[in-house]
Amino acid sequence: MRFLNQIKSVALVGLIVLGCVARAHPVQAQETQVLTVAGGCFWCVESDFETVRGVTEAVSGYTGGSTKNPTYKSVTGGNTGHYEAVQIRFDPSKVSRRQLLQMFLRSVDPTDAGGQFCDRGDSYRTAIFVSNKVERALAQEVIAQAQAELGQKIVTPVLDSSRFYRAENYHQDYYKGDSLVFTRFGPKRQAAAYKRYRKACGRDQRVRQLWGDAAPFAGGY
Repeated sequence: MRFLNQIKSVALVGLIVLGCVARAHPVQAQETQVLTVAGGCFWCVESDFETVRGVTEAVSGYTGGSTKNPTYKSVTGGNTGHYEAVQIRFDPSKVSRRQLLQMFLRSVDPTDAGGQFCDRGDSYRTAIFVSNKVERALAQEVIAQAQAELGQKIVTPVLDSSRFYRAENYHQDYYKGDSLVFTRFGPKRQAAAYKRYRKACGRDQRVRQLWGDAAPFAGGY
């Protein structure tokens, strides 16, 4: 009996120690997940989603095609099959995949099959990329709900994920860059050039026209 009591005492001490360790080191946040979407100019998608609570990073790149190691010039020139896309990395304990999909569809013109706003051509089409059946079903459900709300046919496809190629460094965080660039408006700092481009392209005007108050980002430019 004395031996059993000793075992119980040791076990109790062990549980107390484990409890103290657990309080000192709370459970870490859920592992970061990735949502890949194409919404026209990747600068705009990146700048929109990096403002969302729970999004840890948005990376501009190319995906969906067959050409290896694509460049901006080759993708926008056509015949690569690639889309300008963005990988949105997020903490699912702070923002869900469903919420991000809902925001994405309401940040673009999903009725346009030929590009987005002033940017025309295959590389500027919209798309949602998925890695499994669960992600596909969720994307299709969110699209159906958005289509019912909009009252127009949504043409944004749900596509199987393929290799994502990170875009050139100068495209990353372009919207807040400080480098001097030459534009049709004259030499501008990147951040200023981006704002002029976004306004001239009519992105926010069209999104507001389609979605009204449901548009999550169309108001800051």
